[in-house]
Amino acid sequence: MSFALQALCVKYLLENHGDLEKRVYSVPEEIDQRVAHMKLEAMGVKIDKLSEEQVQYLA
Repeated sequence: MSFALQALCVKYLLENHGDLEKRVYSVPEEIDQRVAHMKLEAMGVKIDKLSEEQVQYLA
């Protein structure tokens, strides 16, 4: 899981380096979510998608 996260972050940096400033960035949410979903899928775990109301509550 850690390697997948690192690999996808490197891919993101390679594809977006021209738009990024020279500073420390957090892992983009879409990458973090993708790795989490892949891990859960590998474990045979399925999760529901949040409703719009749940998304607003968490925002």
